[in-house]
Amino acid sequence: MATLAKFLAALAILGVAVIALLAAFQTSLLFPRALVGPAPELPASTERLDLRRDGGDVLHGVRIRGRAPVRPVLLGFGGNAWNAEAMALFLHQIAPEHDVVTFHYRGYAPSTGRPSAQALMADAVAVHDLIAPDAPGVIAVGFSIGSGVAAHLAAERDIARVVLVTPFDSLMAVAQQLYPFAPVRLLFRHEMNAVDALSRSSADIRLILAARDEVIPPARAEALAQALPQAQVTRLETGHNAIYTHPDFVPALRAALAR
Repeated sequence: MATLAKFLAALAILGVAVIALLAAFQTSLLFPRALVGPAPELPASTERLDLRRDGGDVLHGVRIRGRAPVRPVLLGFGGNAWNAEAMALFLHQIAPEHDVVTFHYRGYAPSTGRPSAQALMADAVAVHDLIAPDAPGVIAVGFSIGSGVAAHLAAERDIARVVLVTPFDSLMAVAQQLYPFAPVRLLFRHEMNAVDALSRSSADIRLILAARDEVIPPARAEALAQALPQAQVTRLETGHNAIYTHPDFVPALRAALAR
């Protein structure tokens, strides 16, 4: 019995240590800035944009002009290890008639500061307010964690449409499902609640889900879809990162962006 008690005590200590590490490093896990790839070569006409935030942090972004300036601007929000300029080029290739604007998240070079859910969501509103006065409309396009950012923007500003790829209902719910042994509600600091945000939005909603998503549990994307019966939903039988090479993805995204 003494041996069993020691084993259980050691197991409990190990569990507490793992939970403490997850709590301490959750920002690094959610925002792995070191994994972001290099920027690609952009069209020569690409414009460089800067936006100074309260506190002195500066966000850096790009604007790639489209062939049809009467179309809404695509405002892109990428995954947590995406290069914003690579996303801009990707969206430009998908929908070359639209202007495309993307910004490096706060804390993602060359943008300065420290990333957090609250910072990214607040910055999204500020970026929108920078480009909206001269835009014929705005479509927010969010990928993975960027879907939470785009959803928040749709709640805070009157935008034409929001298109979310591999989204989730709540980032806290994702963490709870991935780490059921941890007291996530007590420790999680980076909530993005897409259900709450989109429930308060009048934007047209398009969702593209990965039915075999191994990063964001499919149940979390389905919970979002079920909470938003007005949304148009496309489901692809693929994984979180493999979705971009699925033969039906590009047509699905183009259809989601089409008028």
